[in-house]
Amino acid sequence: MTLHPQPLAPALAAAEAAGRTTVRLDLDGVGGKADLMRRCGDALRLPEWVGGNWDALADALRDLSWLPAAAAGRLVAVTGWRGYAGARPAEWETFVEVLEEAVDFWRGREPGLAVLLAEPVPEPEPEPEGGPEPESGRRSAAGAPPRTPRLKRRRS
Repeated sequence: MTLHPQPLAPALAAAEAAGRTTVRLDLDGVGGKADLMRRCGDALRLPEWVGGNWDALADALRDLSWLPAAAAGRLVAVTGWRGYAGARPAEWETFVEVLEEAVDFWRGREPGLAVLLAEPVPEPEPEPEGGPEPESGRRSAAGAPPRTPRLKRRRS
């Protein structure tokens, strides 16, 4: 699910009002895996035993005992991720896999975990001279956002 910046604050407030513990993980300016791991540690208040590798992060996201538990679950909103996804696509794919695995692990368990990728509103493309082109249902590759794929295995 993707939200634009304007509705992000109300969405987080609504999640909190519904009884969820909410965390915002801002990846703006993250340049690599070490930066990403630090941001995760700070935002999620990860224990010190969590090292700077994918498996440790995955293990921590399956534990979450240190993160306040709310009856309605936990929500992690990831913002500012596009720069990192574009600059480090392989790392981004692995990070997404770790998040997906954590969400899958908590599915059907209490208190649960949800992850939200928030992105900015895209700049409108200028209309070509002569008016807008007919809608074909397809986006141009140049305007397409980075793909958020599902992966088969984690990289170290």
